[in-house]
Amino acid sequence: MNGFFEYVGTCMPQLLVGMKLTIIMTFLALILAVVIGLVACLFSISKVKPLNWLSGIYLSVIRGTPLLVQAFFIYFGLTSAMGLRIPAFNAAIIVLCLNAGAYLSEIFRSGIAAVNKGQMEAARSLGLPYGVVMRKIILPQAIRIVIPSVLNQFIITLKDTSILSVIGCGELMRQGQMIVARNFRSFETYAIIAVMYYVVVIFLTKVFQMVERRLANKCSR
Repeated sequence: MNGFFEYVGTCMPQLLVGMKLTIIMTFLALILAVVIGLVACLFSISKVKPLNWLSGIYLSVIRGTPLLVQAFFIYFGLTSAMGLRIPAFNAAIIVLCLNAGAYLSEIFRSGIAAVNKGQMEAARSLGLPYGVVMRKIILPQAIRIVIPSVLNQFIITLKDTSILSVIGCGELMRQGQMIVARNFRSFETYAIIAVMYYVVVIFLTKVFQMVERRLANKCSR
């Protein structure tokens, strides 16, 4: 047992570097994904047909293909076809934000649909432009509705980062693979990684539950 804890102390600094990068990747990707998802959502409910088609193609492609395939396509396929070199970290952010953005788009669309349609009709009857109504009346309510789902997507994206070890991004899983390649202690290393993911996810879940309760209390007042 003492040997195991010594091993944990030996590999923990490198794993913590990977965990730090994992969290940074998740935050950056989700910030971009919120923007992409909101734009795709507005395109999907727009009355302009080309915007509907553009959003539909994006959502269909991203939701219809595995994240691993998307990572390989962007990091290896797209760069090879265009003659570019994209750092693994940048490619990982692109893959994560495009993937999460597609799912956030549907979350935002359901949030907008949950807002009473009578509010849009009443505001329009008063002469307010469509864009103003969406920005000032509909979207603030929709965002409050979808916050729990957005927070849940954060956890999903955090766990999805482990897949991107296949393109050489130095997140937690990749750091673990590098350690195993040196000492061949796969059982202990991957057990530690699993515990680290579990602890972070449980911590974030508790934090997000507190946020949801506070929002629920504010809405009930």
